[in-house]
Amino acid sequence: MLRGLVATALIVTALAGSAAAQTGPVLRAVPIGDLKVVDPIWSTAYITRNHGYLVWDTLFALDADNRPQPQMVERYTVSDDGLTYRFTLRAGLTWHDGTPVRARDCVASIKRWGARDGMGGALLEHTARLEPVDDATFELVLKRPLGFVIDALGKIDSNVPFMMPERLAQTDPNTQITEVVGSGPFRFVATEWVPGAKVVYERFAGYKPRAEPPSQAAGGKVAKLARVELVYMPDPGVAINALLKGEVDLLETVANDLLAPLEASSAVVVAPNDPLGYQLFMMINHLHPPFDTVAARHALLRGVKQSEFLASAIGDEKRWRECTALFGCGTPNETHAGAEGFAQFDPEAAKAMLRAAGYDGRPVAVLDPTDNPTLHGAALMARETLVRMGASVDLMALDWSTVLQRRASKAAPSQGGWNILVTNATVTGISSPLLNPFLRNCEQAWYGWPCDRRVPALTRDWILEPDPAKQRATLEALQRAHFDNVTNIPLGQYRNVIAYRKALKGVLPGPALFYWNIEKS
Repeated sequence: MLRGLVATALIVTALAGSAAAQTGPVLRAVPIGDLKVVDPIWSTAYITRNHGYLVWDTLFALDADNRPQPQMVERYTVSDDGLTYRFTLRAGLTWHDGTPVRARDCVASIKRWGARDGMGGALLEHTARLEPVDDATFELVLKRPLGFVIDALGKIDSNVPFMMPERLAQTDPNTQITEVVGSGPFRFVATEWVPGAKVVYERFAGYKPRAEPPSQAAGGKVAKLARVELVYMPDPGVAINALLKGEVDLLETVANDLLAPLEASSAVVVAPNDPLGYQLFMMINHLHPPFDTVAARHALLRGVKQSEFLASAIGDEKRWRECTALFGCGTPNETHAGAEGFAQFDPEAAKAMLRAAGYDGRPVAVLDPTDNPTLHGAALMARETLVRMGASVDLMALDWSTVLQRRASKAAPSQGGWNILVTNATVTGISSPLLNPFLRNCEQAWYGWPCDRRVPALTRDWILEPDPAKQRATLEALQRAHFDNVTNIPLGQYRNVIAYRKALKGVLPGPALFYWNIEKS
């Protein structure tokens, strides 16, 4: 009887929170794509990451100076030998179903995240023990001291270590969760989700924000909106007109060739959202011809000209720069070691090299996300680059969410797979060997599945090297290995912009879209 009464009380509390969230301002935004995958641990897609920040919370978070700050954690201690970390959660944290957040939820969440994420995997590789002490406290005991424990738990970009209820976090890491229950400032309204049309979130009345002011992903996450409605509009012109007319409040991405009417409007703000910007790059499928040989990949490297891709994808020269650093330009890990191939751009030589590598004329399958203006322009340039090299091209026009599903296929291109995918990432998210998921190799490889055994070995050496000079030399050797095998091809850096109505105040800059702190007048 007692268990029944408690369960009833929890349900009533959750429903009361939902009802309370029904009143107040509603923000309607056009997202970067159609949400099809709701599991931010299974997928690195930014549409899923942004969804994750609405629903889930993190143990730590990066502030505007990119320093990790406690978020769900109230306090933590580190033993004198640097091996034992003890974390105590803030009091009063609850899941959207009304149940309390417990330490064992966090332990299970860290383990599942670590099975999918490179930085999380590196942390767990050197962890001797991770277990709850009581409902509010858990311990992480290392095999050897590491300098990135808090940085890992505060990772801001995909995969973000979002905390989930234990029953969801115990899902096999290679299987997507389908139930969305978080403890963040908004709750996912599953009954109003219409794939291909709309996703709805309501303010969670049970959320207890921190007392500090908001700072990027850290500080107080105060939900000042009653509802957030993400309305999918694949046509960028339709989306821009909707913003100009006030039918929507915010565009998470803007077609670069259609910016003029937004910039001329007195009712609209057009501004960069991520302070560090993005890197554009070409993913290559290493499993299937023609780019299953290093000779063919070097031919492709010789045929790529960064400025052509940046002009096609971004347009305005003031918003982009050429950059051959795999870990981003302007970051502490910027290096151009091994990038000499970019100085040798030669389409005719690339054509001869591809032919010499055994190219047999089969179509090269290029994924083209037509509803993503930036990546669509880059995909068109990829086709032109390949045609110039004498290749036959199958440009596959798909929506971005379908591209996200197809990129996971290891099948031959003619059977549902692919050869080339141009994609992007925040510079924040690729700025070190620990963070960059697109450069993982072999068993930990991202889509494209490259495998050069030097890469995981050098990455491990870089992680464990305490001497800064030796670590720098290892970093340069690691980048040379990537260019030797052509893991992927960097296409340069750019600044992305978002657009929103001036009726919105409090939009926080960052590598993701954060919907807390936003007010709508």
